[in-house]
Amino acid sequence: MNENVDHRVPVLVVGGSLVGLSTSLFLSRLGIRHLLVEKHAGTSTHPRGRGNNVRTMELFRTAGAEQLIREAASVLADNHGILQAGSLTGDDQEWLFKEIDPGGGLARFSPSKWCLCSQNDLEPVLVEYARSLGSDLRFSAELLSFEQDGEGVTALVKDRGTGKHTTVRADYLVAADGPRSPIREQLRIGRSGPGDLFHNVSITFRSEGLAEVVGDRRFIVCYLTRPDADGALLPVDNEKQWVFHAPWQPDRGETLEDFTDERCVQHIRKAVGSPDLDVEITGKAPWHAAERVAERYGSGRVFLAGDSAHEMSPTGAFGSNTGIQDAHNLAWKLAAVIKGEAGPGLLDTYEEERLPVAKATSERASARSAEHSHPGYAGTPGPGGGPKGGMLTIALGYRYVRGAVLGVEPGLPVVPERMALAGDPGTRAPHLWVRRQDTRLSTLDLYEQAFVLLHDARHPEWRAAASRAAERLAVRLDAYGIGAGEGADLVPEDGADWAAAHGTSAEGAVLVRPDGFVAWRAEGSVADPGAALDEALTTVLHRG
Repeated sequence: MNENVDHRVPVLVVGGSLVGLSTSLFLSRLGIRHLLVEKHAGTSTHPRGRGNNVRTMELFRTAGAEQLIREAASVLADNHGILQAGSLTGDDQEWLFKEIDPGGGLARFSPSKWCLCSQNDLEPVLVEYARSLGSDLRFSAELLSFEQDGEGVTALVKDRGTGKHTTVRADYLVAADGPRSPIREQLRIGRSGPGDLFHNVSITFRSEGLAEVVGDRRFIVCYLTRPDADGALLPVDNEKQWVFHAPWQPDRGETLEDFTDERCVQHIRKAVGSPDLDVEITGKAPWHAAERVAERYGSGRVFLAGDSAHEMSPTGAFGSNTGIQDAHNLAWKLAAVIKGEAGPGLLDTYEEERLPVAKATSERASARSAEHSHPGYAGTPGPGGGPKGGMLTIALGYRYVRGAVLGVEPGLPVVPERMALAGDPGTRAPHLWVRRQDTRLSTLDLYEQAFVLLHDARHPEWRAAASRAAERLAVRLDAYGIGAGEGADLVPEDGADWAAAHGTSAEGAVLVRPDGFVAWRAEGSVADPGAALDEALTTVLHRG
């Protein structure tokens, strides 16, 4: 190991976009010191990546950031549907769906809701909040090289402002450095999948008159399908700021220089159906939709997260959400290993759990693009499911078939046919509203800092078992007795049956991981609760 080290940290995060910043936030919440480096001078200035699904918002909720994000997203709070139209002034218009959560059915599954917050609005919130928690975030800092050994990673980082080089020594490195990840390339990790799907140019523009044309149609996106002027229109503030995604054909020799301001103005006017619309082009940025998933999620002490691990079609906003959920899965495992609560084998479960989810999700994202006839995409819809099919199930209902879980039936699909969160090992634990003294909270609010054991308050033997296991293994394990009696820690609202909701009896118990996924479940009474819980924790944490 090189002893000429300027900076030592347990974790080095490379990449300061949504996934890197989320990794930093989650690590700080868990008390893990780290350094994040990002080669660009600041966060994204282009409105993109706006859809944050319910699972992502649950993670930000438990991390204490949900309300801050909703405040930053308030201007688009009333935008819900996806419209498909020949133009905004013609009769050929159809709502692919008008509400994200029609009838409010999502409340059965989660205390959170979807949130429309563009990347350029979300990233500054993450930066400010992460720094308030002690995150060391350094922009204009570029990773030049890295090498790893059996004990850690040595990286050379350049300050692009001063030219100064810094040698950083970290126990682990998280590569959140985008789809063309130099780190992934150096590790020689290949990718599988169809590859490039389509290309667009994202055009930001101002228009005083477009709001009147749009009227009261508060869409998330409008797919405009006129053959000679197709594209996707997205509101930024519903008043003067807009984004238009125009198809781009680089494989036919079309260059970015071909997208002159005049061409963009005419294209937008024709697509909208308003030939005299005022349009002032304010920016252009190319983007590429692809379906690729890394064959491995890391090598040694280096782990891939976000776009470095998977690329997905943007339809459904699955890509950034999957990346943020990667970060959350990896963060608690890194924390457990660094704190000495888990063996290093726990980190192998990151790939076991997240790679199958990425494959299933990327396939669904491409299918979604076909269902919505996304401008520029020539794919055809797959069998089964309409435009709304499977959205919530794949966003929230996916399961970990293998990994840091016990008792999952072999051969189960990663994404079930129907939404069912019933306490099965490998699935996100059910949401129930409960009261802890005078505080109302979701059971999901309990899961972040430690493993949690839920048991019936009438069976205190589980609490005693949790106390003994935590002491023997030197891990934090929070136990909550649930019920209506005087000794209950948590009281379910409206007399809800917590045990039935979690697929167990009053004599059983449920062990939930810090990320809110069920690690193990005793469906009924066991002869020796202490031995059963001890064995479950030892196995899940790879404490051989």
